[in-house]
Amino acid sequence: MNRTKRLWRYPITRLITMAAVLVMLLGFAGYTSRTTTHAAGNNACQLDSAQGNIKHVIYVQFDNVHFMRDNPHVPSDLEQMPNLLNFITNNGVLLSNHHTPLIAHTATDILTSLTGVYGDRHGVPISNSFRYFNPDGTSNLGVSFAYWTAPLFDPTTSTPTDTKFNMLTASGQNAPAPWVPYTRAGCNVGSVATANTILENIAIDIPTVFGAKSPEAQEVKANPGQAFADFVGIGIHCAQNNAICLSSNTGKPDQLPDEPGGYSGFNGLFGHKYVAPIISPNGPLKDLSGNVIQDPQGHIGFPGFDGMSAAVLSVHSSSGCKATGSIKAIPSLSSPPMKEITLLVGNPARRAVMA
Repeated sequence: MNRTKRLWRYPITRLITMAAVLVMLLGFAGYTSRTTTHAAGNNACQLDSAQGNIKHVIYVQFDNVHFMRDNPHVPSDLEQMPNLLNFITNNGVLLSNHHTPLIAHTATDILTSLTGVYGDRHGVPISNSFRYFNPDGTSNLGVSFAYWTAPLFDPTTSTPTDTKFNMLTASGQNAPAPWVPYTRAGCNVGSVATANTILENIAIDIPTVFGAKSPEAQEVKANPGQAFADFVGIGIHCAQNNAICLSSNTGKPDQLPDEPGGYSGFNGLFGHKYVAPIISPNGPLKDLSGNVIQDPQGHIGFPGFDGMSAAVLSVHSSSGCKATGSIKAIPSLSSPPMKEITLLVGNPARRAVMA
């Protein structure tokens, strides 16, 4: 895969076989820092369930899965996934009054579910790419996938004219992040391949999180393939003062400059390079077949958004409070062909057209 493809993904890269990667570690209840002079702090995860028995939450995002039949003679997407349908029927509650944004596509679908608002209020109303307007009336490419606090991602230029946040409210602020209610409650939030909650590229996301002159940025220049495997796709947003994300464990400030109510003193681990030693301190992470998890080019680390096979299930959860992961469902046979359309986006802070 060439470097351009590594900078951002194409829509097919959300096509994965199952939510295997959800089973990553989020936090150890009894974990102590590798530098024993630091304590984890009194921040046990408080989910406030009715009986106090819920210790962990796993959020699985199914993108573009239809509950109703598009064609009355063809089973719906959910009917074609009987194990999932039976699990919800027998063990859960199904709310069918949840409507996808239009057009329905990966990034905007996931971000709408995570934020609870449509794209005119979270900044990515069209996906997986769009075009933004320049002051002279021309337009440039914008990519929907960029870390939560990163600016708009235009891989065609180093000087985009729109430098506002990619995740953008209608008033021009950075959109509220979905992990905040959990981390404020003392819970760690692990995320794997879930839109914009982890680093999505090695172009703008690395300087956003680590800094333009950081060792991570130097690795991008020296070995972009390994840098992608090291830093993209996996992360943990930690509760305040949690040992997992201390600076001694290479934790970095989890900065959310416009978060309502403020958000300071929180750290995160960003990338397989820093998460893997927490999960597997005695050696590289291996999948269910005993193979070291790596990308097709042999870079040990995040296997790529196309590499989330069921075998990666061996990256399993311990005692963290919340995990997020995404699945791009294969459309059912009844899905109508997509027509090319052009749309103006309603977010007052950014005008764009469908790419």
